[in-house]
Amino acid sequence: MATSPIAPPKALTIAGSDSGGGAGIQADLKTFAALNVYGSSVITAITAQNTIGVRAVHEIPPEIVAAQLDAVMEDIGADAAKTGMLASAEIVRVVVDGVRRHNIERLVVDPVMVAKSGDRLLREDAVAAVRDLLLPVAYVVTPNIPEAEVLTGREIRSLADMEEAARAIAALGARYVVVKGGHREGDAIDVIYDGATFERLRSPRIETRNTHGTGCTFAAAIAARLAAGTSALEAIAEAKDYLYQALINSYTVGAGHSPVHHFYALWRPLGVQGAEEVE
Repeated sequence: MATSPIAPPKALTIAGSDSGGGAGIQADLKTFAALNVYGSSVITAITAQNTIGVRAVHEIPPEIVAAQLDAVMEDIGADAAKTGMLASAEIVRVVVDGVRRHNIERLVVDPVMVAKSGDRLLREDAVAAVRDLLLPVAYVVTPNIPEAEVLTGREIRSLADMEEAARAIAALGARYVVVKGGHREGDAIDVIYDGATFERLRSPRIETRNTHGTGCTFAAAIAARLAAGTSALEAIAEAKDYLYQALINSYTVGAGHSPVHHFYALWRPLGVQGAEEVE
């Protein structure tokens, strides 16, 4: 009798659905698959969006969010998980309850607040729930500079400011904090804080409009590498490299901010030049 293949590592995404396929659940599952991880999902909201903007948002009832999480964890399980768009304080609460109930230790939190188009994806009253309830159960949290400013209540302009913000976010309970530097000029420098020391990860800035879903993809890649047993710092570094390659090899699918190319290692569009690095 033939033996069954050994299942790959498993990762769970808890996020909103992007009808354009570039961010949210869709980006996360593409990332998991590209990095050889089996992906499952808990949908928190349905968005009607494309590369130009978000047209409508329908939040999933909190009890359905909880039921999805229980269904996945009670049967399939997850070696790591990540959160994206959680929309409301009520959804944040049921997700945190589920994370605690199922002892999900390797949780990557992408504190999604605003879409690339500028449309808001997190209610004002949910910010406190993210800060007070979600961050304490986070293994890795990946805010960009505007999100870090909201979470800490302080202005961020320099690398020193990024380090202070990372320290403040770690004090809220997150084990590893990655303050992403993509909103600053020059090279994309991310600040990593492990509660004791700082590290900086640098990559060249890429001249492209194909940036839809970059935050989702980065956090999902960290979760995928954690699911495979990689250490946190290695997972973060490998995720940054994956995102860089996905940006370099991206292509245009819409009139606004197109997504990155999650499967660049498997295929590349014919006759399409990759994005250029900015010196």
